[in-house]
Amino acid sequence: MIFVLAAICLLIGIVASIETVPVYNSMEAEVTLRPGGFFQALLGRHFETRLLAVNIIVLLLALYSIASIALIYFYFEKTQSLEIFFVAFFAASLAPEVLRLVLPIGQVYEIPSLYLLMASRIILFGRYFGTFSLFAASVHAAGYQSQQQRNTILVLVATSLFIALSIPVDTQTWDSSLTMISGYASMFRLIELVAIAITAITFFIASWTRGSRELMVIGAGSLLALLGRDILLRTDVWLGLPPGILMLTGGTWLMCSRLHKIYLWL
Repeated sequence: MIFVLAAICLLIGIVASIETVPVYNSMEAEVTLRPGGFFQALLGRHFETRLLAVNIIVLLLALYSIASIALIYFYFEKTQSLEIFFVAFFAASLAPEVLRLVLPIGQVYEIPSLYLLMASRIILFGRYFGTFSLFAASVHAAGYQSQQQRNTILVLVATSLFIALSIPVDTQTWDSSLTMISGYASMFRLIELVAIAITAITFFIASWTRGSRELMVIGAGSLLALLGRDILLRTDVWLGLPPGILMLTGGTWLMCSRLHKIYLWL
């Protein structure tokens, strides 16, 4: 199911790109806000905004989701790993990033601001759901045993949905990552960073308590993947694409390969 949704997102992104690419030159002239983040702040001092780079990034994120879900299904079809289930959710959560292209579509066609609001909330939901999914994976790795996996998923969905619906979104203001400006950005950014840190630390604690070096590598992989994702969500220059993709895919490979090694004989 999530594979199909990711494929639909990629198809939507490809079709939307045909319409959006021609308007990027005029939109770049209107840019007044650029994304935050350490890496983006560093690059933003020396490089100008390139919205085509953002377009390519969102398509690559959808492609990453499809490829990751397919590989996870192929290699883990016969293993009983709850952790990899949540890693798959993390990968799938990046496919809705193609909805950032709704903003340039609005430059081509007259569309109600409601669509911009809906797209922004779906994107926010996906981002928090992805972060919390890796957190859930780390908690299960540390020894938490849920009698009903469905309950964990419902908690993740409910928490992410609550945050996405609670954040005020300004549909009239956007930054150069094609993201609508949302309220309380600093507070929710802090929540996200704390969740990322706790995720990695929990994997490290699990490695110590279970005596498994593989979990230490998985923790490092989760941190690498989340940092790579952060770069790709915020960068608006071509130079941000290579390190972001390498960190995201490299971190995901570390998590999946080590989980496969742990559960290979189970």
